[in-house]
Amino acid sequence: MKVPFLDLKAQHRPLRPLLDRAIASVIDSASFAGGPFVEQFEQEFARACNCEYAVGVGNGTDALWLTLLACGIGPGDEVMTVPMTFMATAEAITYTGATPVFVDVDEHTYTLNPVLLAEALTPRTKAIIPVHLFGQPADMEPILSFAQAHNLIVIEDAAQAHGATYKGRAAGSLGHAGCFSFYPGKNLGALGEAGAVVTNDFELQSKLRTLRDHGQSQKYYHQMIGWNCRMDGIQAAVLAVKLRYLPGWNQLRRKRAMQYEHGLAALEEVKRPFEAEYAQHVYHIYAVRVQEREEVMRLLRDKGIECGIHYPRPIHLQEAYRNLGYGVGHFPISEKIAGEFISLPMSAELSEEQADYVIDHLRDAVGTILVS
Repeated sequence: MKVPFLDLKAQHRPLRPLLDRAIASVIDSASFAGGPFVEQFEQEFARACNCEYAVGVGNGTDALWLTLLACGIGPGDEVMTVPMTFMATAEAITYTGATPVFVDVDEHTYTLNPVLLAEALTPRTKAIIPVHLFGQPADMEPILSFAQAHNLIVIEDAAQAHGATYKGRAAGSLGHAGCFSFYPGKNLGALGEAGAVVTNDFELQSKLRTLRDHGQSQKYYHQMIGWNCRMDGIQAAVLAVKLRYLPGWNQLRRKRAMQYEHGLAALEEVKRPFEAEYAQHVYHIYAVRVQEREEVMRLLRDKGIECGIHYPRPIHLQEAYRNLGYGVGHFPISEKIAGEFISLPMSAELSEEQADYVIDHLRDAVGTILVS
């Protein structure tokens, strides 16, 4: 049996008539950059996130970068975030001229550990970006309390958390703003690049709309220095179709995650994802932790099972951030889990039979290594 890590063809096959019609509507109207399809999706996505506003942008990195700019973050400022995330979280900070300051993660949730925030606080700290990693929300209440006490902005990196909730509230709706990526492999993915920012702040969303379109308040009248970060009409039309299916897709992901959980529960050598009591996890990634990772992955690959690693090297150890002066040992939890993660196949399209096949062969792989 072949078990792909992610099968986007299987996702799109039953939606093809709807997607074809949506794309044709954009072509027929010639509303390719911004316009009514983007506006419609913004309204629908804002409602889905229980927010007043959503601003469509070119990708998730744009969402983070423009939100930081719109919040006034710039040279000389520091922004706290985690080293266990995709590079874009830190890049967005750097491209404002500010400096990322890392805070280690909790070993169970893999999200920012609020207890460590005070150690990273300096007079230059202006914002916190908690990352809802793999689809599990960060513990937002203590983060927000700390931010309020120190007059800090909180921007949620919700790029992997479409539809996740924290104590019943939608991921992305808890801080000053929430930033989403619609990269094709996300729980809600475009047919290319796209992103969005959600917020309840009228002034912030207004500034974001100006920044994403070359700083224009109206065509050829530029209020500020902006950039070209618009969402295109085709992606918006596609996302509006797929948004209707997101709750059901997330429930299927949770069902497969519970199947993995029960099937692997007796295997002490495999650490399974932990769903915090405050969270509803949406399992964008189902990452287990094992020893002898490369050998486990080789044995699974030999059985036709595709796996991934998210992420093999924390950001503080990347060559690109050597100038920050961090080294091995600075963030021990992030470093430890980076060497142990294996991302198992996970999607709404993953079948019960496929998940059982992964479980059986992961057991076999670990058993083989134990006796060798």
